[in-house]
Amino acid sequence: MNNNHLVSFLFFAMLASSCSNTRFLPEGELLYTGAEVTVEGKETSKKENKALKTALGEVVRPKPNSSILGLRPKLYIYNLAGTPKKEKGWRYWLKTKVGEAPVLYSQVDLEYNKNVLQNFTENNGYFNTKTAADSTRHGKKATVEYLVKPAKQYKISAVKFPVDSAVISSAVRNTRLRSLLKKEEGYSLNTIKEERIRIDSRLKEKGFFYFNPDYLKVQVDSTVADHQVDLIVKIKEETPKLAETPYKINKIIVYPNYSISSDSLKISIDTITKYNDLTIIDPENLFKPRIFDRALYFKKEDLYNRSDHNLSLNRLVNLGTFKFVKNQFKVSDTLGNYLDAYYYLTPLPKKSLRMELLAKTNSANYTGTELNLNWSNRNAFRGAELLTISAFGGVEVQVSGQNNGFNVYRVGTEANLIWPRFISPFKLNPSSGFVPKTKATLGYEFQNRTNLYSLQTFKGSFGYLWKENERKEHLLNVTEITYASPQNITNLYHEQIANNPSLEKVVEKQLLFGPSYSYTYTNTLQTRKKNTFYYKASLDLVGNIAGLVSGANIRKGDTIKLFDVPFSQFIKIEQDFRHYLKLGKESLLASRIIAGAGFTYGNSNEMPFIKQFFIGGTNSLRAFRARSLGPGSFDGAAANTGTFLADQSGDLKLEFNTEYRTKIYGLVKGALFLDAGNIWLLNENPDKPGAKFSKKFLNELAVGVGAGLRFDFSFLILRTDLAFPLRKPYLPNGDRWVLDQISLGNSAWRKENLVFNLAIGYPF
Repeated sequence: MNNNHLVSFLFFAMLASSCSNTRFLPEGELLYTGAEVTVEGKETSKKENKALKTALGEVVRPKPNSSILGLRPKLYIYNLAGTPKKEKGWRYWLKTKVGEAPVLYSQVDLEYNKNVLQNFTENNGYFNTKTAADSTRHGKKATVEYLVKPAKQYKISAVKFPVDSAVISSAVRNTRLRSLLKKEEGYSLNTIKEERIRIDSRLKEKGFFYFNPDYLKVQVDSTVADHQVDLIVKIKEETPKLAETPYKINKIIVYPNYSISSDSLKISIDTITKYNDLTIIDPENLFKPRIFDRALYFKKEDLYNRSDHNLSLNRLVNLGTFKFVKNQFKVSDTLGNYLDAYYYLTPLPKKSLRMELLAKTNSANYTGTELNLNWSNRNAFRGAELLTISAFGGVEVQVSGQNNGFNVYRVGTEANLIWPRFISPFKLNPSSGFVPKTKATLGYEFQNRTNLYSLQTFKGSFGYLWKENERKEHLLNVTEITYASPQNITNLYHEQIANNPSLEKVVEKQLLFGPSYSYTYTNTLQTRKKNTFYYKASLDLVGNIAGLVSGANIRKGDTIKLFDVPFSQFIKIEQDFRHYLKLGKESLLASRIIAGAGFTYGNSNEMPFIKQFFIGGTNSLRAFRARSLGPGSFDGAAANTGTFLADQSGDLKLEFNTEYRTKIYGLVKGALFLDAGNIWLLNENPDKPGAKFSKKFLNELAVGVGAGLRFDFSFLILRTDLAFPLRKPYLPNGDRWVLDQISLGNSAWRKENLVFNLAIGYPF
């Protein structure tokens, strides 16, 4: 089919689709195809008119059928499905889940929309607005045109707060410094509503538990000047006395084994436990009282405030032990203005067993399955401790490269114990709504790479996790120990070591121990922001104290061994910065920069293989196969002996990614991306010429571009990416840009350059 025939076919397909949609309309009905809002304000600026036009277009109802390139595929599918005979089956699913019923012109209420447009403009200070509406018919379709003529906007001249001496008036007056109502800004009913909510929130911090925004009113005086208003904040006369009174905390009662289906509130003397300011009703003695003392911020005689209220609830939820957390405050029966606080907690099942079968793709282009068996105890020692013991086994097969037949089999076990507090010789209790945690881990894994070698790995760690708030998170491992021991190294692998000596470090015994720390900041959950960020910095300090104490220096031959293995000594730093720029409702530009470096000294002259940097693959430079790129201008593929592709690693890493993401249709989203970066060695390696980092490192960056589809099923995102290189750092200097060689129609070029990635989730 030539291009002319293709264009003709597409034109007639679009025409047929358009016609078929109107063919199914009921007799006398028209298909509503949308509305156009025109704003003509002689007393308003072009900028104001443009902003009003956009805002008013969003409030008009109903919305027409969704369309793409002038077509309405959902409506077409709805019509194509016909009338299902049953409320199930393929046709019913197409009609109700995929299809979309026609939006008819008879559903459009012109007078109602005129009033909506008038109310919207007047609620934003454009009083005396005039609106008009008309409709146009095109065959069996109809559109609507709305004309809005706003008058000059009213501005705020002054904001006045209560001046009398009443306790509640004084409290309201003290909130004025951060008022949302600003002098010289335009009148806005929404801002007035938000101001009432803001004042209520501030009062909740000062003990006014029973106050609410409806007890406030804002009077508008439009007689003060031309197109200006005074806003007067007042407390309604009908406000009850309870709402005008600040309260303190009296009793704090906790029911840690509450059930709505049983008489769990029944109290007898022998079921009551007094602990500091708490009264705990726990007849079965399931929990130690101190966990509630740590979780609850309220103390007796504290002035009620919403922050402590929410922080307490957050901590109880974050213990991970309770299925439901309910809180109630009641006026105390004692003298004075006091509240009794009640906490009703329903525990989760204490023990659980879960089995998972996972399909996975790892960073080295291996795909396979893994079976996990997890046993959990959510209250192991009556202190809300979480004990998890898991066992796993899996097989992975490399689906690209030359590794056919070199499968990976993995089995192992891991035990984790998490305490919902800091376990330390010093008293530490961060003032956050998130429970600080102490975590201990022990694990073992046996990995068999068939025909090559097997590897036993033992690991253990002890550290702390805590969050300052919903944006900032810390992880400090006081100690982290890893011991790797190779076994069953085959003759084939020994032969490859003779040809490529760098392969030997993969099967060396390794002993790593020392602290590590990571800090994460993110505000990506604030979806209304145009710019959001993610930043993670990590630091590994391995073998440093042991090296200093022992005086280890491999360069002088003073190598220190533990268990007959030289321990590693290095510092590793890595930073990951991401920026998300929202371009529209369904589109954004996501960018990432990763920079990392590892420095060895003392007892080591080379970073252990498992701690080095790698680049390429589904979540990295997608135009290059996983771990195949670098270091520097070294060509690992050319050094390949024809048996298998060795993973390439480095001491330094620099990577940049940027990706434009947008919605295409329904659950299908698309992306265009550019990736760049490389890894390098700090020292010369005669087996890897060009691998050392130098001032010419920018000339050794790899660059790739591509496009992809993302299928958003809500419970998971399936990602497909197709990419190809624009710059190959392993080519001779001057020939590294390969744009002139791109030939999508050439099968030989596609085989050598096109890389397809299949993954779960976004790359960053």
